[in-house]
Amino acid sequence: MEPKHIAAATTGSNGSSANSMSEGCITLWCPCVTFGQVSEIVDRGSTACGLNGYFYTLLAFVTGCWMYSYCCRSKMRKQYSLEEDPCPDCCVHFCCEPCALCQEYRELKNRGFDMHIGWYANMKRQNQGIPMAPLVEGGMNR
Repeated sequence: MEPKHIAAATTGSNGSSANSMSEGCITLWCPCVTFGQVSEIVDRGSTACGLNGYFYTLLAFVTGCWMYSYCCRSKMRKQYSLEEDPCPDCCVHFCCEPCALCQEYRELKNRGFDMHIGWYANMKRQNQGIPMAPLVEGGMNR
């Protein structure tokens, strides 16, 4: 098995797009929305944006939402073979949760996802309504 290439993220920790201000404000005042949008894409639609946002809010009041959100960041990093930079995922979320969520949001947006329509609408848009067989990692083996 060939090792995966570790790539640099398409976005840094500072905002660089015209929409960064609105994304940043939403994330600062209501991070559950940004987390819900990011996690729905990262989970490939297995959990809905609203449900993830609800769990995020619940954990924010009980323990600390960063423990839940850094797992999503780690999963996204593995899916896209991104380097763990500038520090471990748990540290990024613990030290600056809103910055981490904004960075993840922009990373997915830069990869072609429309964060406002969710996973299934993005897949339909990418496939232009043509049903496709699911991708199987590792291929078919007997």
